[in-house]
Amino acid sequence: MTVRFAKMHGLGNDYVYIDAHRERVADPARLARAVSDRHRGVGSDGLILVGPSDAGADVRMRIFNADGSEAQMCGNGIRCVVRFAAERGISTANPMRVQTGRGTLAVSWRAVPAFEATVDMGAPVTACARVPARLPGVAPDAEAIGWAIPADFWTGLAIDAAWQRACGLEGTLSLVSMGNPHVVLWCRDVGAVPLEVVGPFVERHAWFPERINVHFVHAETDGSLRTRTWERGSGVTLACGTGASAVGVTAVRLARARSPMRIALLGGALDIAWEGGGASVRMTGPAEFVADGALAPALVGEAG
Repeated sequence: MTVRFAKMHGLGNDYVYIDAHRERVADPARLARAVSDRHRGVGSDGLILVGPSDAGADVRMRIFNADGSEAQMCGNGIRCVVRFAAERGISTANPMRVQTGRGTLAVSWRAVPAFEATVDMGAPVTACARVPARLPGVAPDAEAIGWAIPADFWTGLAIDAAWQRACGLEGTLSLVSMGNPHVVLWCRDVGAVPLEVVGPFVERHAWFPERINVHFVHAETDGSLRTRTWERGSGVTLACGTGASAVGVTAVRLARARSPMRIALLGGALDIAWEGGGASVRMTGPAEFVADGALAPALVGEAG
């Protein structure tokens, strides 16, 4: 049987969206791997199912990375979920409450002149055990913001330390969870980071039991922050909404930027606001429609 889908993206962070009210997906992890293939599938950073909520929200979002692993949250994806739901008559609530793996989040949106959404991302989590991360000498309930990286962290990386000098890497890291885990590293030039090598190494480092999203950041002369991202389970992506939120939190905590701020990613820019403490992060950005289509039975699988 065929399954109808839409292709959408937020700043180039692209997913295949399926209305789980109407379509049955027996094995979403398998389907995520199939549709994400940019040669034999649709081509995407993963799969997002938009279905009925079991927590009293307007819709539920389930996100599967390109490798089939299920993620808790996606900042670019949730904006597209709201547009998908609004334009297909699933829900027109505004703000729309979206059930995610990190709880129900409220999303305010406007359709004209261009679709834009502001997501209440919730308060950041910085306690290491809740990120989660296990750092040497750091208590589980302590945080790591601007934490000095021991030299042996990089042991086993397949390239020598010349890349650190080339990009002006600073010797600290910061850990923030926005419902999914992020590590933020500051440098002088994000373009000089060999992300395809360093990204997977950090993602799968022993300190991070559930793997981690990796962000390299530098400050631009106009006060914005430029970021390059390696996403857990998907690799290099053009944008990461939860990652931009984590970068914003780190920038405020380290006095690198003031709220609100603009985060420049490879695919475009997001506006991030955070007033500190237990306040929610607010993320604003676009959601773009690309195409509708139908997945072939062979791609869906016989049980689909």
